Amino acid sequence: MEKIVEVKDVKKTFIIKKKKFFRVVEKTDFKAVKGVSFEINKGEIFGLLGPNGAGKTTVIKMIMGLLKPTSGTVLVNGVDTDKKQIKALAQIGSVLAGDRSVYWKLTARENLEYFGNLYGLSTKEAKIRTEEILTKLGIIDKADVTVEKFSTGMKQKVALGKALIPNAPVVLLDEPTLGLDPQSALNLREIIMKLKEEGKTILLTTHYMEEADYLCDRIAIIDNGKVIALDTSEKLKEEVSKVKIIKLEVDKINTNTVENLKKIAYVENVLENYLEDTGNYEILIHHTDGNEIVQEIINIVTKENLSIKNMNVLKPSLEDVFIKLTGKALRE
Repeated sequence: MEKIVEVKDVKKTFIIKKKKFFRVVEKTDFKAVKGVSFEINKGEIFGLLGPNGAGKTTVIKMIMGLLKPTSGTVLVNGVDTDKKQIKALAQIGSVLAGDRSVYWKLTARENLEYFGNLYGLSTKEAKIRTEEILTKLGIIDKADVTVEKFSTGMKQKVALGKALIPNAPVVLLDEPTLGLDPQSALNLREIIMKLKEEGKTILLTTHYMEEADYLCDRIAIIDNGKVIALDTSEKLKEEVSKVKIIKLEVDKINTNTVENLKKIAYVENVLENYLEDTGNYEILIHHTDGNEIVQEIINIVTKENLSIKNMNVLKPSLEDVFIKLTGKALRE
């Protein structure tokens, strides 16, 4: 398969300066990325997942040419992002999370035409390209409405339109459905799948495991500055097929509940989460033996005067793969 993005043993070290009375008194090195390598095939959706602080954002910025690697090489469509930054930037359109990348006082049409001109398109080309993208995104009927009047989902579509304007071979989507209502998120995922069908290569980051599972052809998981797993979702899930999950829903959690559950033999991890819709607590118990463990769980819960509202045995999901590998949930 043709490789369109190549990340080769990339490392990034930041120098942290400690000042006292406006004078640097100490310098320390922080290794944010410790030798990351992966390749993205032409025409695939590639997921890049990692908990906060894992180095994911730093890797993304180096792929975009916004950060210079301390060592290693990043090639996008054969262009070195460090040596030929401007040419490399032309190979990738992007939507960055938390970045207001379009002008809210302009209409959707004015935004895309403006960015088309910035990317070097003639006025005529920018108009034609804008019309095509607005139609593709299903917002042509709102083309002449100012962006500030749009819903969050509509604003995200305009931001995606900006990323598509240069017709770059690679599209980077950083948390594209963050903050969207379920229907808007579903609609955007359908658009992403259509982009793949058109031959675009998509680099996707997300905090929604179901989204990564549904969209991505392959997934790389980054933790502590390194790639700790890279494969298809199905093969990643096969790797933890021996791990079983018990889900409890209880009315409350005492201080020592999670710690006591972790002490049970064969238990690998325990996570708890407050359920706002019911006012109860969800406890996920990852373990490798299901014979005696259920009774031990019930004994602990009963001893601590917790009321079990629900109890299920679950099939391992991509979220469980992530927890198994990193010891934490994706949103942590």
